[in-house]
Amino acid sequence: MKRPHIHREGRNIIIGLVLLLFAVNLPIYLYFPHWTFAITLIIAALLLVFVTYFFRNPVRVLEVDDPKFLIAPADGRVVVIEPTMENEYFHEERLQVSIFMSPFNVHANWYPVEGNILVSEHQKGRHKGAWLPKSSTENERSLVVIETPNQVQLAVRQIAGAMARRIVTYAKPGNHAQRNTHMGFIKFGSRVDMYLPLDTEMFVDVGDSVRGNETIIGRLNK
Repeated sequence: MKRPHIHREGRNIIIGLVLLLFAVNLPIYLYFPHWTFAITLIIAALLLVFVTYFFRNPVRVLEVDDPKFLIAPADGRVVVIEPTMENEYFHEERLQVSIFMSPFNVHANWYPVEGNILVSEHQKGRHKGAWLPKSSTENERSLVVIETPNQVQLAVRQIAGAMARRIVTYAKPGNHAQRNTHMGFIKFGSRVDMYLPLDTEMFVDVGDSVRGNETIIGRLNK
């Protein structure tokens, strides 16, 4: 049996939670009836299990024989596939593909293609529900632009949601985006948007569930 992995973004949070739960439950154990301690202990255990589960980090390695394949950058459900104006970087119409992540999905984000990282920038914003269309442009977000070896540029946007309060992005301009490598992490539920060339061939539909670094969602034309 494989040992479960905890993502590095969750290790300090889990340690801090364990210490906090111990500090809360110790006086309850010492000064309150046993039934009160039993209830708080069960609640603490459930909370710890959920947070540990949330920060799970499954090992996923995908071998592809076509560099034009696009791999899902996140776990979740496809909520948008449509042409839209991308006004933060490209300033032109692009094919937007959005994946909504519930609190029960793996929240690590992977690079969808190999290539050079041209842009990685963070923007402050609101924390509306990540399923809302305006979340793409109004919520806190991080934009990563990658240029493939065939000089095709695409963008990946990490978007914070109502619960997500921190976006972590490992991508740095000038670095190389490699398959099977984490691009970042979004804490506690959110969404990832991709902005692709309009002629991209899609292999998924709205409503489909995808798995990060496992599901091939499309293919670039160039």
